[in-house]
Amino acid sequence: MILDPTDDGYRRRMIGKLQKKLPIVTEDPVELSSRVIDAGVHDEQVNRVTQTLSVLDDDLSIVESFSNIVSFRTDEGLVCFDSSGQITAGRTMEAVRGWTDDPIHTLIYTHGHVDHVGGSGAMAADAADRGHEPIRVVGHHCVADRFRRYELTNGYNTDINMRQFGGVGGVKDMALGDVPQFLPDDVLWPDLEVGSSHTLSVGGREFETRHAKGETDDHLWTWVPHDKALCVGDLVTWVFPNCGNPQKVQRYPLEWAQALREMMTYEAEWLLPAHGLVVRGADRVSTVLCDLAAALELLTEETLAMMNAGESLDAIIHQVTVPDDLLVKPWMQPVYDEPEFVVRNLWRLYGGWWDKNPAHLKPAPETVFAAEMAALAGGADVLTSRATELAAAGDLRLACQVVELAVQADPESTTAHGARAEIYQQRRNEEFSLMSKGIFAAVARESRAIVDQ
Repeated sequence: MILDPTDDGYRRRMIGKLQKKLPIVTEDPVELSSRVIDAGVHDEQVNRVTQTLSVLDDDLSIVESFSNIVSFRTDEGLVCFDSSGQITAGRTMEAVRGWTDDPIHTLIYTHGHVDHVGGSGAMAADAADRGHEPIRVVGHHCVADRFRRYELTNGYNTDINMRQFGGVGGVKDMALGDVPQFLPDDVLWPDLEVGSSHTLSVGGREFETRHAKGETDDHLWTWVPHDKALCVGDLVTWVFPNCGNPQKVQRYPLEWAQALREMMTYEAEWLLPAHGLVVRGADRVSTVLCDLAAALELLTEETLAMMNAGESLDAIIHQVTVPDDLLVKPWMQPVYDEPEFVVRNLWRLYGGWWDKNPAHLKPAPETVFAAEMAALAGGADVLTSRATELAAAGDLRLACQVVELAVQADPESTTAHGARAEIYQQRRNEEFSLMSKGIFAAVARESRAIVDQ
């Protein structure tokens, strides 16, 4: 979908439609997801962090946490998909043990993000306390590379997560970054590394893993034929795909869509995501998978078309998006990531970092440029005043750009920082994605701290 680049009404229209703070009323996640998909009713939370276990079938359960734990009971023990994070690990293990005392035979990492692997130490400790055999850990061979990268960038990743989740107030168990070590020391590393596909046989069940690039380069999704179940990790999260995150490494929109299309060929009865609600029923599963794939395919097709036509990144990000009627669906809402960021990620993937503005290739330092703009305008105070006017008129994109020039030109100005704090707080309040909220809230806090000194 190509937008009029001068029309910011899309954002304003969407703000009123996106998920608000909704209650949790329906206990059964399958009952809730069926109602939401069938009737289009969205009056409850669809991403629930309850730390409670729901029994889905005789030998199948899910713990709804910041990252879910899906467990299959077999004759040899449990096969678990992901371990949730370190912060929630005690409660998620307690939930699993409220269902069964069976040993955990195999832990399959859908990918190596810390909210999926951080609870593995608690699983290992539980096994040791009970005298069980050590847990076999399965992951794509790129998981270990991810862990090593986390060790190299511990401070950077901790800072990212503090900022990314710092713009959401009052949300329990969201603060992934508020820990001294980004990758916990007790995380279990995979001892069975797999490639493009691998079939595991555990206690009478087969688990057919498939590698797919998507949110990460180390992602596995799994088909469980006995249950006609898809364990999909973060390839389905009941929000718009996290495929453009501005503070994280490369994502892969087209490959993600291709994986979703392949899943559709299995005609699964269960869709078991790492975030959000379980989906039951082949038609409902197909609906969710198809919508997600269609959005990623559309963004990829239209971004590449404009790139091939010689357009700049600036032109593309202000024109390519996803239709509103798709984004308002409860499993598609851009309350975490958003289409504009996916477009940027596509540019980086296919075109590199240069945005086609020649001045950005080897620019002067931002502070030097800002000082020159302030001199031309008549001083940093003039820029600050103009930024405030723009914000009052509702042009927050331009207001942020102008107030940044004011602060960069005069970093000591409490007037400029006061305006900056107010403008970015207003921007944070009017944005809908957690990514945007987190960054804008962090900037507002930064300037408020300078004003309060």
